[in-house]
Parts: sequence; structure tokens; C-alpha cells
Amino acid sequence: MVLKIISFAGSLCFVLYGMKLMSDGIQKSAGQKLQAALAKITGNRFVGLLTGCVLTMIIQSSGATTVMLVSFVNAGLVTVTQSIGVIFGANIGTTVTGWIVALGSSFEIKDYAIPIFGLGYLFLILKKLKKEGLALAVMGFGLLFFGLGGLSEFFAYPEIKNSVIEFINQVNGYGSVSYIIALLIGIVFTAMIHSSSAMSAIVIGMAVAMEAAGNATLEELNAFWRFGAIMVIGSSIGSTVDAILAAIGAKADAKRTAAVHVLFNVATVIIALVFFKPFIGFVELISPGTNIVFRIAMLNTAFKIMGTIIFLPFVKQIADFVIHLIKDTPEEDGIYRLEFSNEMGIKAPESCVFRAQSEIAAFSENVVSMFDELQQGLADFNDTFVAKHHEKIQFLENYCDQMQEQLTAYLVKCQHLHLSDSAKDNVQLMLRLVGEMESMSDGCLSISIQIKKALEKKVQFKQEDFDRLIPYFELGRQLLYFIHKNVAKIQKLTPEEFEFASELEQQIDNERNELRRIARKRLESGENVRAELYYMDIIRQIEKIGDRCFDVAGDLR
Repeated sequence: MVLKIISFAGSLCFVLYGMKLMSDGIQKSAGQKLQAALAKITGNRFVGLLTGCVLTMIIQSSGATTVMLVSFVNAGLVTVTQSIGVIFGANIGTTVTGWIVALGSSFEIKDYAIPIFGLGYLFLILKKLKKEGLALAVMGFGLLFFGLGGLSEFFAYPEIKNSVIEFINQVNGYGSVSYIIALLIGIVFTAMIHSSSAMSAIVIGMAVAMEAAGNATLEELNAFWRFGAIMVIGSSIGSTVDAILAAIGAKADAKRTAAVHVLFNVATVIIALVFFKPFIGFVELISPGTNIVFRIAMLNTAFKIMGTIIFLPFVKQIADFVIHLIKDTPEEDGIYRLEFSNEMGIKAPESCVFRAQSEIAAFSENVVSMFDELQQGLADFNDTFVAKHHEKIQFLENYCDQMQEQLTAYLVKCQHLHLSDSAKDNVQLMLRLVGEMESMSDGCLSISIQIKKALEKKVQFKQEDFDRLIPYFELGRQLLYFIHKNVAKIQKLTPEEFEFASELEQQIDNERNELRRIARKRLESGENVRAELYYMDIIRQIEKIGDRCFDVAGDLR
């Protein structure tokens, strides 16, 4: 018996690891396209529903989808209202695993496991194919089949099958209490293994063994069907553990998204249990034949679709409720925080990189804002400059320093994740971009400090100096905005775009040389030395920002 239990545990591990390998492989193969699709959903609840459903069907993990979603809501890429449709869709998409297991029960599923795994491994060792993600997904599929075969064999042992039947018959003698026991088994076991799909696979595996044995009575099969149905329903609550873990320490909106996931799943479970008899009667009506294997798969799908049909019309009301339920947490002004989610690193590693990209875009936006403040400050070159512009530039530069520190630490952690080659390249690129942008923010602050000092010392600049600086600033602004547009998308530059950046940088260099020549000439003619030195330093700092922009263009080339 001990060996049989160890065999069960090993088969379950094969199922869980196979599903993880499938999810990781598909995410790795698709790169960050899946995350981009999730982050770009609109406020349309039906689009969100379809996105969540398809994404979960592809990556075979509602846990990974919800963890991504909580993270994106935390980053401000998706609103709470938008997330609700995705949660509904993910619940439906996760039922596809049950159908794979049910359909596989019609043949010796374990016989196909090793050939499938071998095919995946062949893809893996043939480096020239560059199909590592696909290889991992296929290998995971093979491991899943192998584990499911092992589970079916475990429950096929006469003593195990008889023990299961005896236990269910005994529990059914407790009346309505049996529902609570089955529900708790589904909740607790799913929370332990972090997978409602695996829980459904176990129940279906038990059903396969009982059907195959052929000696179970109709009454025993019906008893198992009802008990297994409640365990599958209960697994819906246990599956919320991933969203809860992902929301720990997150912002209020991320916690609200996790709350929606929990409340929706709990509510649908309560409704299903209240109307349990008519509900399973409906499932029996739409299921093919009397095969309880397909009935359980059908119940899982019908249960999730039923919940979605009931609650989809009330998306706005649900969002309002969780917003009222979970209050906004007061945030310290000027404090930047970027928490690395270990849960997301395990469930959806590529999403960590996508999250970093959104923060890089925000970093770039801050640098652009600093430069805009400087340019506007030229029009307010008086005592109001400090209050209107310098203080904001100083605030943003301090914020950029915090962004550099935390983004760097975040990206270093991303380097240790199981990422696709393109995602690894993006991490290295972003580490360089963070340093370049922080240097640009330093340059903006240096210019602001020089202007502030000049105003405090009553240094007078001629109008012609401003007339020359305005087009020079504009050249810097054009190059900075061009870089910002591409950094925000981590978008590689075409040869034509790189040439455009090169020409702008050259124009800045040429203009700097001309302005310095004019300033030196005026110094030699006896002009105000202090004014000319401040003027030349401002020119030099703008040129350095242009150089940094061109370095970024080189990184994006």
C-alpha cells in the first residue's frame, strides 16, 4: 500500500510539473505577445471575457492568467473593471484540461506519453530549430499524459477503488453533510496543489478507473458522480489561492481584482450547491450517454459558463462593490515602489519582463517631463522659475533616482527567471536604458540648478541668447521625444530611424559648436564672464543629454 501511495504522489507530481512545463513552454514560445494582449484589453466586458478564455486555454493555467492580471492591475495597465471580464474568461478557459483528460480516457493515454515527450526532447536538443518553448510545451504534454496514466492505474487497483467507493458510501450516509465534506476536499486539495485543472484531472482519473473496472454498480457510479461533482465545484474556491498570494503587498486595485476572483468563485459555488439537484440533472441531460467521465468534464464547463452568464451583466456593479469594500491605501507622495512578485515569477515569468517594460516607459515619461519643464522655464526666466519649474524638476529627479535603484534590482531578479531568449535580451537592454535615462535626468537637474544659480546671482542674459537657445532646446526635445516613443515600446529602430536619430544628434553637436564659438568670441570682447560661463554650461548639458539619447538609439538599433 505504501508503494501505491508513493506511486500516486509521483503521478500527481508528473501531472503538476507537466502542466507547469506546458504553461512555461507556451509562454516562452509566444514571448511577451500573450502579456501584451492581456495588457491591451479594452473596457468591453466581452473582449475581456474572450481574452481571458483564449489566453488560459493557450497557457493551460488560470492561475498564471490571474497572477498576470493582478500584476497588470497593480501596474496600472488594466483597470479593475477591465479585469473582471478576464477573470470570468479564465475560469472558463481552465476547463479545457478536463476535456483533454476525458477525451484521453477513450484510449491508453499513458502509451502516448513517452513518444510525445521524446518528440519534445528532440525539438529541445536540435538547437538550430530554435524551438525551445515549443519543445518544453510538448514535453510537458507528454509528462501530463504519463501522470494521468499513473493516476488512472492507481485508482484501478481493486483495494483502492473499493476504499474510494466505501468512503463515498459512508459519507453519503451523513446526508447533506456529505456535500460539505466533498466541498472541503475540493477546496483544500486544490489550494495545496495550486491547480483546479489538476484537481479535475484527479477526479476524472478516478472516474476513468471506476468505469474501466466494470464491476461498480450503477448506484455506486451515481454516488461517485455526485461526490466528484461537488469536489470539482469546490476546486473553484481553492484555485483562488494564486490570486490572493499575488495581491499580498500590492496596491488597492490589485487587491480588488483578487477580491473579485474570490467573490465570484465563492458566489458561483454557493449558487451551484443551492440548485445542485436541478444543476446536475441539466448536466446529465446535455452529457453524451451515461459516461461519468464526460459528465464531470461537462459539469466543470457548464458550472463556469453558468457563473459567467449570471454575473457578466453586473460587471460595473461588481467593480463598484469591491472598490467600496477595499479602501484606497494612502501612498507617500514621491515614494516609488516596485515589488517583485515571486508568485508571478513562478506562474508567468515573461509577465515580469512585461511589467518592467511598463515601468521603463514611465521612467522615460518622467525624463521627458523634466525636459519640458526646462523648456517652459526659458519663458519664465525670472524669480518664478524656482517655484514653478525647479522644484518640480528636483522632485522628478529624486523620483528617477528611486526608479533606477528599484528597477535595477527588479531586472536583476528577472535575469534568474526561466525566460525566452528575446525576453532575456530585453532585460539586458532595459538595464542599460535605466542607467542612460537616469543620467538624462541628472543632466536636466544640472541645467535647472545652473538657471537657478544664475537667477539668484542676478546674472543677466541678453535676449539674443534666449533666441539662440530656443531652437537648440527644440533639437534636444525632438531627439528626446523620438527616443521616448521607442523606449516606451522597447522597439528596435529601423536603419532609417537610426539615421534620423544620428542626424538630429549631429545637428545638436553642430549647434553646440556654433553657440560655444559665439560665447567665446563675446568673452574675448569683454562681455560678462559669469553670464557666458553659465550659458556655456547649459549648452554643454543639453549636448550631453543628446549624447545619452543617441547612446539609447544605439542600444535600440
